[in-house]
Amino acid sequence: MAFELPPLPYAYDALEPVISKETMTFHHDKHHAAYTAKLNEGVAADPKLEGKSIEEILGMISSLPPLVRNNGGGFWNHDFFWKIMAPKDSTQPSGKLAAAIEAFGGLDKLKDEFNTKGAGQFGSGWAWVIADASGALKVTSTPNQDNPLMDDAKEKGTPILGNDVWEHAYYLTYMNDRPGYLKAWWDVVNWDEAGRRYDAAVA
Repeated sequence: MAFELPPLPYAYDALEPVISKETMTFHHDKHHAAYTAKLNEGVAADPKLEGKSIEEILGMISSLPPLVRNNGGGFWNHDFFWKIMAPKDSTQPSGKLAAAIEAFGGLDKLKDEFNTKGAGQFGSGWAWVIADASGALKVTSTPNQDNPLMDDAKEKGTPILGNDVWEHAYYLTYMNDRPGYLKAWWDVVNWDEAGRRYDAAVA
């Protein structure tokens, strides 16, 4: 198989109470596993995808069928999502990322815009903080399992933070309170990982 389901980098209950063990278990073991399996089906059916990385596939997604788009996006997005969270946040951004956030207008402004984008995303999708080629930060959102790495994304950039606003990500705990979930999510942001991704984006 071309792609394998990556393991969670922490225990299923490590993000409680923000994300429950039950939510994490079925989100990873069922949803992410399904995206992985279906992505492999799509890759196996198309010889030109053999040996390509998921980032290479996303970079040519506009020429590929919905099976690969939806499940390729789901595979990458969730791998990113698990890693951008941690059992305890690292309190505040630091280094180059902290400077970029200050240039954006500060952490409170970033959180407010991110939460607004996430709450306002119609139906299922994702909220993102991305870095453009100059290193400037921007808040955006995408529908379904799309992401800013796709060649036809309306707003392209390197993802620095991202939150899943599909109902399966939060409904067992928050029911229809998506804004409440978005607000609580900041307590499990892995600022160390976000900083590493920003540093790589501007290197």
